[in-house]
Amino acid sequence: MLNESDLEFTKKHLSFWDKLNEDEKKLIINNTNKIKYNKGEILHNADNECLGLVLIKTGGLRVYILSEDGREVTLYRLGNGDSCVLSASCILNNITFDVVIDAEVDTEVLLLNISTFSILNKNNIYVENFSYKNTVDRFSDVMWAIEQILFMSFDKRLATFLIDEMSKTKSTEINLTHEQIAKYLGSAREVVSRMLKSFESKGILKLSRGSIQVLDKEKLRELLI
Repeated sequence: MLNESDLEFTKKHLSFWDKLNEDEKKLIINNTNKIKYNKGEILHNADNECLGLVLIKTGGLRVYILSEDGREVTLYRLGNGDSCVLSASCILNNITFDVVIDAEVDTEVLLLNISTFSILNKNNIYVENFSYKNTVDRFSDVMWAIEQILFMSFDKRLATFLIDEMSKTKSTEINLTHEQIAKYLGSAREVVSRMLKSFESKGILKLSRGSIQVLDKEKLRELLI
C-alpha cells in the first residue's frame, strides 16, 4: 500500500490518474508496493511471470535482449520517474519477444501488480492508451538502437553513447567500465577498449580504472559528422 509520499509521486507520473474513478484509485493505492532492487539484480526475464506496471522512484533500469551465445544488446534505459510496461507484456497484444530488465544501480520502484494493472487496462480506456503509448515510445527507442547497430560505424556509436552519458549525468566524467559500455552497445569489451584508446590518442578523453574523463567535447561531437 502506498504512503503519502509514494502516492504523490504516483499521481505526478501516471498521466491517467485524473481519469480514474475513486474505486480505481483505491485499487492502485492498495495494490502498489515499494520494492528495492540491488545493482545488477534482474527484475524480469523470459523465465519470470509478468510483474506489472513498474514506476521508477530512484535509480535506473536497463532493458535488453540476450542472444543464444550470451551477448547482451541494450534496447533502452529508464531513469527516475519513468515507467515500464514491458514488465507487464503478458497483457499487451502482439508482444512476442522476451526482454530482460535489470537494475543498473540500486533502484527503488513502485510496482502495481499485474492482476490489478490488467483490470485497469481492460476497463479504463485511459489506462489502455497509456499502456500502448508507453509501448510505442519504447519501441521508438528499440528502433533507434537497432538502427545504430546496423547502420552506424562503431566509433560514431561510441561517441553518441559518451555524449548521451555526459548529458544524462551533467558531467564530463563517465564512471563506467569498458565491460559495462560493451553491454550497453552490444559489442565486445576488446572492441570498446580499442576504440576508447584511439579516442585517447586523439586527445578526446583520458582513461583511468573504471572511469573516462572527456577532455574535448567538440572533438567528440565532430566524430558524428
